[in-house]
Amino acid sequence: MQRPFATSSVPYMKEQPAPEVLTDPAQVRLLAHPLRRRIAEIMRRGPVSATTLARELGQTTGSTSYHLRQLAKHGFVEEVPELARGRERWWRVVPADRRIPPYREQPPRLREAVEELTRLEFANELDMLTRYQRARDEMGPWADALLFSFSTVTLTPEQVRPFFEEYIALIYRYKRADDDPPPDARTLHARFLAFPEV
Repeated sequence: MQRPFATSSVPYMKEQPAPEVLTDPAQVRLLAHPLRRRIAEIMRRGPVSATTLARELGQTTGSTSYHLRQLAKHGFVEEVPELARGRERWWRVVPADRRIPPYREQPPRLREAVEELTRLEFANELDMLTRYQRARDEMGPWADALLFSFSTVTLTPEQVRPFFEEYIALIYRYKRADDDPPPDARTLHARFLAFPEV
């Protein structure tokens, strides 16, 4: 079963792109780096420079510049030339529906990288949920926006893929361009986890 990595990381996509399967363990390891996870989180809000990232992350501009170049080398981010000022380069996320190959098709090195990425993703998700829970008293109507559901469905292996693709299509149906959000809009982190009973 393929799974998306970054379908929800780009707020300005208007249409669902064709899936891009990540088969290079180096790409997956690149995404598993803790600082790069924070960079990706910040870049969901829009373009950044090494300087703005360094300020927000408490890092040096040399460090953030290096990580941005590594992400660009693998096609995850790109320069925004129209925002450049002098030698300052600006970067944005490259829109994509990135996926991991099915488990049985992963060679050992890729499988190891995917397991590390998955572990770090869930740790990050738990951290974001904890921050939200601590801030709820000050969030007004957004305090009620925690969507939570446990459910089961009985499917054949052939039905799993269409079920998953309908979820992805739903996500893209609600995406909007980042230049026209209503004043009361916020980014909603949506995650999908489904696995068979053993």
